[in-house]
Amino acid sequence: MSRILLVDDEPSILSVLSTLLRAESHDVVPVLGGEKAQDVIRNETFDLMISDIRMSPVDGMQLLKFARKEKPGMAVIMITAYGSVETAVEAMKEGAFDYVTKPFKVDELLITVQRALEYHSALAENVDLKAQLEAKYRFENIVAESPAMRQVCEMIERVGPTDTTVLILGESGTGKELVAKAIHAHSRRKNKRFLPINCAAMPEPLLESEMFGHVKGAFTGAATNKEGLFEAAGGGTIFMDEVGSMPMSIQSKLLRVLQEREIRKVGGTETVAVDVRVLAATNDRLERLIEEGRFREDLYYRLSVIPIEIKPLRERPEDILPLVSHFMRQELGPGKELLTIDPEAQLVLEQYPWPGNVRELDNAIRHAMTFTKTGIISKDVLPAKIVSSVDTGSFTGAIGGGIRAEIYRGKSLKAFLRAKEKEYLSQVLQHVDGDKEKAAKALRISLATLYRKLPDPKE
Repeated sequence: MSRILLVDDEPSILSVLSTLLRAESHDVVPVLGGEKAQDVIRNETFDLMISDIRMSPVDGMQLLKFARKEKPGMAVIMITAYGSVETAVEAMKEGAFDYVTKPFKVDELLITVQRALEYHSALAENVDLKAQLEAKYRFENIVAESPAMRQVCEMIERVGPTDTTVLILGESGTGKELVAKAIHAHSRRKNKRFLPINCAAMPEPLLESEMFGHVKGAFTGAATNKEGLFEAAGGGTIFMDEVGSMPMSIQSKLLRVLQEREIRKVGGTETVAVDVRVLAATNDRLERLIEEGRFREDLYYRLSVIPIEIKPLRERPEDILPLVSHFMRQELGPGKELLTIDPEAQLVLEQYPWPGNVRELDNAIRHAMTFTKTGIISKDVLPAKIVSSVDTGSFTGAIGGGIRAEIYRGKSLKAFLRAKEKEYLSQVLQHVDGDKEKAAKALRISLATLYRKLPDPKE
C-alpha cells in the first residue's frame, strides 16, 4: 500500500481526491494548506505528494522546494488550474515528477499517480542498490561503478591481507596511490605507517638516501645519521611510485631488500633488518624498459608478484558521473546538496577522452563548481579545452528551440511537452549512437523508463 500526501487549500478538492485514491487502496493523508503540509513532511514519510500550485500563504512551488529538500526521494505531482509553460517547466526544474490540470480527468490522474509511484519504487530500489555497491566497492575514496574498477576492488580485498608485493599499473592520474592506500588499509599492517615516495621526483643520490638512509659523513652535507623510509616504515608499507624511473644502481639495492629483508645505509657497513611491505606503481611498460636495458628483469619479477591494472578513465565511462558526485561531496562537505549537472554537460563529460584521467576530471569539476552561479553545472562552466574538443552542436537547442512558435500555434501544454521530450530523447540517442543504456545514464533515468518514453514503433 502506497502512502500519499494530499495538499490543497480547498476542502472539497481534498475530499474528492481522497475518495478516489482510497478506492485504489492507497493510504491517503489530506492536509489543508501548504503551511500545515510542511510540518507533516518534516515528521512523516510518504511515497508521493500531490499538491495544488495556487495556495496561500505557502504556495505549491514553495512547498515543492521544501519537499525536495526535506524528502528528496518522495515523488511529487502538481495540480493547477493555471497551467502554463513557465509554471510546468519551473515545477519540473524543481523536481516535480508530473502535473495535472483542473478540472482533471479521473483516468488521467490515476495513470499519473501510478507512474509516479512506479518511479518512486524504482528510485528507492536504485538507492538501495547504490548503497550496497558503495559499501562493497568504495575503498579509501575509490569509486567503482564500472566492472573494471570493481575487479580492482576485488583484487584489493584478496591481496590486502597478504604480504605479497604488488605492482600497480596505470596511466598518470588514474589513482594508483589510492589503490596502494586501500591495499594498506586492508592489510595486517594498517595500523602502521604508509610511506609514499616518487622515484622520478628526485636525483639519484637523494633518492638513495631517502630510501635507505645514510650515516654521518657519507657525503658532503651528511652532518648526522639519517633514517631511511625502510626503517621509518617500522612494520608498515612503502609505496614506490614511478618505479620505472628508478636508477639501475638503486634497483640493485632494492632487489637485495626484497630478497634479504635487510638494508645497508649509504656510507655504512652494517646491515639493518627491516620489516616492510613494498607496493610499487608505474605508468611505463616495464617489459619495454627491460628490453632497452633500463630495468632489471629480476627486480621486475620480484615487484610484479601480483599485478593490478587500473584502466584509463576513457575505457570506463560508467565511473565518470559517480566520480563527479564524489568530487562534489569532497568539495561541499557532508550534508550539503549536490549541484545539478545538465544533460548537455553530462554528454560532454562522458564523451571527452580524459587524457589526464581522474585527476583531470577532479580539476574540471572543481573549476565548474567555482564558476557556476546557478547551482547547475552546464557546459558553459566546464573548462573551455574540454568543451571545445567535444561536438555538442546538434544537441544545442533540443529543449529551447521553437517554444515561441509552438505557443503561437496554440498547441496544448501536454502536447508541447510531449513533443519536446521526444525531440530531446532523439537528440540524446543520436549523440550516443543509439546506445539506450548510455542514453538512460545521460538522462539519469532507468532503462525501463527510457523504453516507456520512446515512441511506439507501431504508431
